[in-house]
Amino acid sequence: MILKVARMGHPVLRQTAEPVPPDQITSPDIQSFIDDLIETMHEYDGAGLAAPQVHVSKQIVVIEPGDRRQELSNPGAETIVYINPEITPLTENMDEDWEGCLSVPGLRGRVPRYTKIRFRAYDRHGQRLDLIAEGFAARVIQHECDHLWGKLYIDRIRDTTSLTFIEEFMKYGVQE
Repeated sequence: MILKVARMGHPVLRQTAEPVPPDQITSPDIQSFIDDLIETMHEYDGAGLAAPQVHVSKQIVVIEPGDRRQELSNPGAETIVYINPEITPLTENMDEDWEGCLSVPGLRGRVPRYTKIRFRAYDRHGQRLDLIAEGFAARVIQHECDHLWGKLYIDRIRDTTSLTFIEEFMKYGVQE
């Protein structure tokens, strides 16, 4: 089922989401919700989607970054599900790059993110994961997990002059 996406201004996007009890991860309700989250992400052509973005304050994110998915998982894997994630930066190095968000439709901005992170979470089968992510993978994970902690990418923009509407972004090109 395709779910309605919350837009900036809705209070659910500014709340800290509730962890999912590990013994409930494989329950039919959580599994059905994960399927709905994935279907919604596909419908809106997102690289990822977090539960708060569909008005559900739970610590669940799904990620599917297109051609770059191999950076996030094993080759051949499709959508990745992370539950109750924890992120630890493994470097002080940050890279600034363009981001957008389904909850902030029509805009893009340059956001600094750690270039290498340690990432712990449960998968959709309740298995514990302990991963290292770099580059684009680290960016996507940080962006989606921010939703679980009440943050939007625009909160992290250092220079708001980079904030632009997608139409102008496409028309006038990327300005570094």
